[in-house]
Amino acid sequence: MLYLFGFDRIGVAVSDIYFVDPDPLAGQEGAERGVRLELRRLDQGELKGSIYSARPITVDRPIWRVDLLESVSGTPGSFDRTHHHPGVDGWEPGRRVFDRQLSQEPLKWLGERLADLEAVLDQAGVGADEVSPADVTGLRERTPEIVETVARLLDAVRAGQAGLPEGDGSGTSVRASWL
Repeated sequence: MLYLFGFDRIGVAVSDIYFVDPDPLAGQEGAERGVRLELRRLDQGELKGSIYSARPITVDRPIWRVDLLESVSGTPGSFDRTHHHPGVDGWEPGRRVFDRQLSQEPLKWLGERLADLEAVLDQAGVGADEVSPADVTGLRERTPEIVETVARLLDAVRAGQAGLPEGDGSGTSVRASWL
């Protein structure tokens, strides 16, 4: 499942994910599942036809990523693999940053970050000129709706309705997700 919230020059993409890292960090072995949220650049393309034609929309490179993950073999609700990537280099995420508050109160932590876009951009090394005032206001106003969407998707993962491997999941390197 993929949810998109678009503003002016940025958007928020939310998806369930099932992931097996082929080269995991110590203590991070085994399958992970949960919800991934990315702050992404958006681009409105030119109309391809009449004034009534659909507008091309590009969901472009990530700016910031949050992974609300748990080990598949672990305890549901543990958020034992939950982390964020404060910086992104092109399409590649920066290092995983584990934050105690993020693991203890992930939805509260996420809501606080989304409501403060300027601080997220600063931590990600992205200039404030890459977003518009409409992005800042729109994201702040829609933060409760985005957090509610993440919560519903986390519930679906825990219920076994999302965050599932493709096929039989027996591969050594698996990733099933829009993001």
